[in-house]
Amino acid sequence: MTKVNVYVTLRESVVDPQGTAAKEALLNLGYNEVQNVRIGKLIELELDGAVTDIETRVKEMCEKLLINEVIEDYRYEIGEAAGK
Repeated sequence: MTKVNVYVTLRESVVDPQGTAAKEALLNLGYNEVQNVRIGKLIELELDGAVTDIETRVKEMCEKLLINEVIEDYRYEIGEAAGK
């Protein structure tokens, strides 16, 4: 089994209302050094198969279902295979 972490973020050109709200809250709490906040998501996958095939399959999963290519970017890290 191979673990894959997919990191999804909004594209720079997309307004991040959740990030803006978090930034304002942090500033109100006195964290004046905060200049910007962008909030994304982490998707953890556990997959069976050869690592070379997994990379292709992860790209397909992201582009077909896990991300919205119009407003989101993604990157992924393939972890080491772990046996049960």
